[in-house]
Amino acid sequence: MSKPTPPRPGMGAQKTRLGEILRVDQAGELAAVHIYRGQAAVMRNAPGRERIAEQLKEMEGHEQVHLTRFNDLLTERGVRPTLMSPIWRAAAFALGAGTALMGDKAAHACTEAVESVIEKHYAGQIEELKDRDPELAAELSQFRDDELAHRDLAVEEGAREAPGYPVLSAVIQAGCRAAIKISEKI
Repeated sequence: MSKPTPPRPGMGAQKTRLGEILRVDQAGELAAVHIYRGQAAVMRNAPGRERIAEQLKEMEGHEQVHLTRFNDLLTERGVRPTLMSPIWRAAAFALGAGTALMGDKAAHACTEAVESVIEKHYAGQIEELKDRDPELAAELSQFRDDELAHRDLAVEEGAREAPGYPVLSAVIQAGCRAAIKISEKI
């Protein structure tokens, strides 16, 4: 589990940190929706891929629920979304479509890599917020459970059997961690 980030000292520090949390989580869910859309765009037209296309549609639906909630939280709490949203949307769709073009196992490897990073990310936030904002921490716990279910399904579907899995997974995870850091601030 990642170490929770302590609030910065000074007036407004907790509000600033909460803004970072909400901004990055909204960005992550936006990216997740677009990864699944990219994968589905490839799989829904591929013969024999109907089952995986349905799985992707269902997982996109879960991510859309999360995204809608974070959009509402940004509005309620007066937090701007990341300025990187247009770039994340395009990059996420390309990642989804690219891994789907590599095959079912690579698409699942993408899901496993992303959800593994997000699970740890949410765990750190839950720990950080559990006393300060228990309602938000509870919501994040539910979202984390959904992400774990997506990761577990991807593993069951053969994510780790993807060609070049160790490299593919490492690159995707590094990209996710970089996007998290960038989205908190920009």
